[in-house]
Formats: sequence, C-alpha cells, structure tokens
Amino acid sequence: MPKTNLPKGSKKLLNAWAFYDWANSVYNLVISSAVFPIFYGALTLVKDKEGNVLDDTVRFLGVDFNNDTLISYVTAAAFLVVSFLSPFLSGIADYVGNKKIFMKFFCYLGALSCIGLYWFSMDYLWFGLLCYFTALIGFWSSLVFYNSYLPDIAFPEQQDAISAKGYSLGYIGSVVLLIICLAMILKFDSFGFEYESIPTRLSFVLTGLWWIGFSQYTYYHLPKGNKKETFTKDILFNGFKELKLIWSKIKTNVPLKRYLGAFFVYSMAVQTIMLIATYFGIEELDWGATDSTTGLIVSILLIQIVAVLGAFVTSRCSARFGNINVLIVLNLIWIFICIFAYTITTPMEFYITAGAVGLVMGGIQSLSRSTYSKLLPEDAVDTTSYFSFYDVSEKIGIVIGMLSYGYITQITGSIRYSIIFLGLFFLIGMFLLTRVNKKASIKEA
Repeated sequence: MPKTNLPKGSKKLLNAWAFYDWANSVYNLVISSAVFPIFYGALTLVKDKEGNVLDDTVRFLGVDFNNDTLISYVTAAAFLVVSFLSPFLSGIADYVGNKKIFMKFFCYLGALSCIGLYWFSMDYLWFGLLCYFTALIGFWSSLVFYNSYLPDIAFPEQQDAISAKGYSLGYIGSVVLLIICLAMILKFDSFGFEYESIPTRLSFVLTGLWWIGFSQYTYYHLPKGNKKETFTKDILFNGFKELKLIWSKIKTNVPLKRYLGAFFVYSMAVQTIMLIATYFGIEELDWGATDSTTGLIVSILLIQIVAVLGAFVTSRCSARFGNINVLIVLNLIWIFICIFAYTITTPMEFYITAGAVGLVMGGIQSLSRSTYSKLLPEDAVDTTSYFSFYDVSEKIGIVIGMLSYGYITQITGSIRYSIIFLGLFFLIGMFLLTRVNKKASIKEA
C-alpha cells in the first residue's frame, strides 16, 4: 500500500491503473489466443504426414467430443461461473471497500493456474482442463475489480484515453512475452531443450510469473476502495441485491439501457472470435510448406501490434465523431471480416484477416469500456456494482457465444459456419447502437 493515496486524475495513478493491462494481457495472448491453443491442438489432433487431420475426437468423462467442442464447453462453463461469482464478490468488495484484495486474489489464482498448465497432458486431461478453467476464472474475475476502478481514478474527459492506453500497454507487453516464448519454441535446441514441448510448457510458467510480478506496481498505487464497513453474513448476497438495484437504475436511463443491450450482443461475437481464432487457423487452413505453429503465432503477433494502432485511432475518432458513431462503424467492419473469414483457405488470407481483426479488436474493446463508464450517472458511487453488471452481461454473452460455436461446430464439423453465425450478432449489435441517443448519451468533454 502507498503511504498516501494519489489524487483522482493524477498521471501516476492513471499509469499505474493502465499498467495492469501490461501485467495481465499475457494471459489473453499466450493462454487464450496463441501458445495454448496450438499446444492443445497438437495434443488432441491426429494428423497424417502431410498435416491433414485424421481424427479430432477427445474422450473426456466417458464421452467423445470434437476437440474444439470440448474446449468451447469448458470455456463456456468457466464464464458461467464468473458470471455468477461476480455479483457475490463485487457486492462484498464495494460494501466493505477492499476491492483491491479481491483483485489480487483472482490475479494470483489465474497466474498460478497458468503455471499449472505446465503439467497438461492427455493422461491427466482433467487436471489440465481444471487449470485452464481456473486460470480463466482468475483472469476475468480480476477484471471485474480492475474495470471498476476506472471512474474512481479518472475524470470523464480522461477515460477514453486512459482506457485505450491500458489496452495498448497490454498488447505491447503481451507481444514482448510472446516473442520470448516464440524464440524458445522455434529454437528450442539452441536453448538447450531436448524436446519442443518443454519450452511450450515453460511459456505457461512465464505467463504466470509475468502476471504476478508486473501487477505489483498497480497494487502499490491503487486505493483500497471507497467504503469502510465491516463484513457480516447479511451482505453475502449483497452483490445480487446491488445488481437488482443497478438494473432498476439502468431501466430509467434509456441511453445506458440501450447501449448495454447493443454491447451484450456484439461483445458476444467479439470475445468468441478472439477465443476461437487460433483453433480456426489450426483446422481450416492449408499451411502447405509453412510451419503452422510459426504462422499462427505470427498472425497473433500481427493482431496485437495492429491492435495498438486500432485502440489509438479509435480513441481519436471517438473524440471527433462520438463514441456511438464509431462503435457502429466498428461493428460494420466486423461483419465484413466474418464474411471474408468464411472464404479463406491460405495463410496469406489469414494474415490479412488477422490484420483487420487487430485494427478493430483493440478499438471496440477500449471504446466499449470507456463508453459504458461515461454513461454511468455522475453521482454513482457503487462503481464496482455497475461494472459487475457490465461484466456479467459480457460473460453471459460469451457463454451463449461459445455454446453456439461449439454446437454448430459439433453438428457441421466446420468452424466456418460458426463464423458466419457470429457475424449476425454484429449486424444486430449495429442496429441496436443506432437506437442510442448519440447526443444525450455521452457526456462529451
């Protein structure tokens, strides 16, 4: 804890808050997007010498699953737990005023679970999936408290820029670690490793250590919380009461209510696509003479690098054209990306798609977060509960998205049909955004 709390809006406090993105985004890149999906695919797919998939069936708990379907169901289950867990935690944290303790707990849970993935194997599939499950819970639950700090530490006119800066730091930091992991994996013999799987597994360990280590700067400067009341058993369900109260407030705030509806729909597609992109590249592309591992990680790196530019450009465009207008355009671009992704078969087409995804991914995430923050009532003090509602909406959307993806993939045998289905969510989200009052909804600086 710092000796004195930094004042709201101070540069050091804002930078410390944004730096948590640098610390935790390695999970999103290494575990969710790049190294783990490739590792999981290598373990669960049977291929011939030419790289063609012969069998993608995984037996778990006595049931045969398509390997993509299994991981999507585990992911959906984890998000479902997060969506039910968040109201308990956010209500308690907001009530007793120690949201930083909860943020730390889930940070450490997620990081240690990443380290546990070192022992992922088909012989102990249950343990590997459990670590994947708890790592996801740790990451997303910590974000409930992290996001809720935004209106506490930044004034409305600062929120777009600092939200974008956080995402940018996250993309840069995660790329740094991914390059280190990629070097170890591709040049494993030069590093003294006997097998390629060892540096891959060590990448999971590095992810956990990076997350824990760099988050300490954020924890040092963030305030403890807003309130100081004693915890009692009577407030155990306070989070659900708070969500009910927040919902009653949201219903009277028409712009906020309409925005949340739109966000729920399009975020469902954004998060699902981010989670399945690498699996798509593994199974649906003809990599030919190109090493698929190298190609996929290069694609993910491209997404991260371009996302930094996307977050910056989106922040500037929102200042000129308004948040809602920019979000509408971003959804339109996502629709075209889904249509194009359905047709791609070559690595070059995948790289083009990755670049486009990166450009809009960073922008839509950072702008969605700051737009919601700016739509909150000016006198709102229970910011954790408001952001818990935001996060619960997002997580339930991801559950629906991942279950839809897994089910469509299971019955069609192809991820391509799932991509087109997800494109419909962007179309609906774009329409819902047009119903938000653009002038009255955002308190422009």
